[in-house]
Amino acid sequence: MTAGSDVILARMMALHPKVIDLTLDRVWRLLDALGNPQNDLPPVIHLAGTNGKGSTQAMIRAGLEQAGKRVHAYTSPHLARFHERIRLAGELISEDHLTAVLDECYAANGGGNITYFEITTAAALLAFARTAADYTLLEVGLGGRLDATNVIDAPALTVITPVDLDHQQFLGDTLPGIAGEKAGIIKRGVPCVVGPQHDDAMEVIEARAARLGAPLLAHGQHWQVSEERGRLVYQDETGLLDLPLPALPGPHQITNAGAAIAALRQLGCNEAACEAAMTDVFWPARMQHLTQGRIADRFRPADLWLDGGHNPAAGVMLARTLAALPNRPTHLVCGMLNTKDIRGYLLPLAKVAQSLTAISIPYEVNTLPADVTAKAARDAGLDTQVAASLDAALAAITAKDPHARILICGSLYLAGYVLRENA
Repeated sequence: MTAGSDVILARMMALHPKVIDLTLDRVWRLLDALGNPQNDLPPVIHLAGTNGKGSTQAMIRAGLEQAGKRVHAYTSPHLARFHERIRLAGELISEDHLTAVLDECYAANGGGNITYFEITTAAALLAFARTAADYTLLEVGLGGRLDATNVIDAPALTVITPVDLDHQQFLGDTLPGIAGEKAGIIKRGVPCVVGPQHDDAMEVIEARAARLGAPLLAHGQHWQVSEERGRLVYQDETGLLDLPLPALPGPHQITNAGAAIAALRQLGCNEAACEAAMTDVFWPARMQHLTQGRIADRFRPADLWLDGGHNPAAGVMLARTLAALPNRPTHLVCGMLNTKDIRGYLLPLAKVAQSLTAISIPYEVNTLPADVTAKAARDAGLDTQVAASLDAALAAITAKDPHARILICGSLYLAGYVLRENA
């Protein structure tokens, strides 16, 4: 049976303008028709960045909730169900509530051109404004300056995680240009936590912050973080914290954790909250170990992992994560969208993986055909096969090695399919 929210979401897709032009005009028009709910939110923490913003947001939420705070959270895209995008005071939005706010936004829009992300963001802001909470975590969808979430005049805090090349068709093909878009969330006088950046990206961020008198809390200048003897060590001007490593695996999660701790400290949270940010965080499809579920059970004793990273920087971080695991051959099952830099993503992975099996992403019109992925993998130097489905790929690998380590990777859309199938 189709849920009411699914029907309305499908209807919203038809409102999409024929040409995507990044602008806030459509959002402002709809928010005004809704009574400007963005002005009635609990204090906002606004996060932008190319990689790591979702993980960093999840850590901040875990820390705030340990401190007894009720936290709204908005993220995208969803993996298995749209409801994942909107968390109200700690709980995923209910079907009835989601249907009601979507219906209200659809009616208020009056049939005007608006993107799916814009109108669903408005629905999230409407739900947040009507539900009591202590904080609102808003994750940027694309860029920052002209993103539909960038409608908050005075957030409590902004956060910019590492900036790299992605979505060049919308944000430009230079790091300074992309950094300028991300830095668009910086607001006058509002502190901004900044994760590690390339020098030319950092210059852009610093320049905007200086123009707006926004205090920066930057990695390497105002806070440091590292792994030492199996612990996370964080230091800023107020002192040193010795904490457990984050529950999210991978060397890149160390700096994401540092940004989350810097944010929590800026918000006045204590060491217990910072520790909970490490131990209580859960963020699916970020090097997620699949130990139970239909797929995991069927292919046991294979060691299955899932990751939704999809750009060259994610490929580098994923390769480092795999290299840090116990020494054992790793086989990739990869499906990607046709808008991504597949060569840039695969080159670092080719150094740590033994083979790649290419698949098309099921039910995704923008999937890269499996044979195109396979050609790119061969060009990168990987031993490569093509499979007709995920199950066929896993079966072929485990037929040769039942205990194989297998990473399913290349797209959040593929990750969402895996999580639905594994449920």
